[in-house]
Amino acid sequence: MAVATNSIVSRLPVYFISHGGPPIIEMTDHPAYEAFQSFGREVTALKPEGLVVLSSHFTSAKDEIYINDAEFTDLIYDFYGFPKHYYQKQFVHKGCKDTAEEISELLTLAGLKSRPANRGLDHGIWVPFSIAFDPETNPLTVPIVQVSIYTDEDPKKHIALGKALGPLRERGYVIVASGQAVHNLRDMSFTDIKPLPYVESFDKALEDAITLNTGEERSLKLLELLKRRDAREAHPHFDHILPIYVAVGAAFGAKGRLVFNRHEKSVSWAQYCLSDLVVS
Repeated sequence: MAVATNSIVSRLPVYFISHGGPPIIEMTDHPAYEAFQSFGREVTALKPEGLVVLSSHFTSAKDEIYINDAEFTDLIYDFYGFPKHYYQKQFVHKGCKDTAEEISELLTLAGLKSRPANRGLDHGIWVPFSIAFDPETNPLTVPIVQVSIYTDEDPKKHIALGKALGPLRERGYVIVASGQAVHNLRDMSFTDIKPLPYVESFDKALEDAITLNTGEERSLKLLELLKRRDAREAHPHFDHILPIYVAVGAAFGAKGRLVFNRHEKSVSWAQYCLSDLVVS
């Protein structure tokens, strides 16, 4: 991903990343590893005030959003059956109570309920960020504030959440939504490296919806996406696709581009950037 030159970013970009599992941290020859590094370099080059992040692994009560307002928290090792050393990984980060309060005010203005929370970063954030923001090669020095998504699978609610967060882009914040473009762990053990048919079909429909449309038309295309016959094959549960609905809500009128993709077995590693640039 390259930052546009000779331009002024009127609103900072919104990103969707497919985060994968803990082993990706050590898979330096995997194409997604390099993609995370590229994403990290682009974000730090933007010099944001902070990062507001959402993950498929942080969900809230049905009609309430949680906002992490703690300055310092531990990591959450929310995965099972991996070697012991994965549960000892660290990612140094800090939060910001003032940013959390700013987010809460925006949600209130949009008529959305929220409450503060004291919670560590889950692996949907710290795993890809450990690669993207390596402390030796590309340190992240600004706060990270995590916001939950809804437990409710209603995509319209997640678009509305994104719209409420959208003004943060004009205030110097980068919004990052983390999930997986296609995520069916159930089928992973039943196939070899060749992607299953629904991975390619659903992922292409997702790409078309995001990159060929903006605004209300894109929202409608993405609502139709979850009604496809292959939607529940690609996502037996919608938790890993819902963050992208927050992303398109936050970047409602911005153009979307696919910046990386790879199909493996029953998953897709797609990454998207949604941005609008004003050329000087």
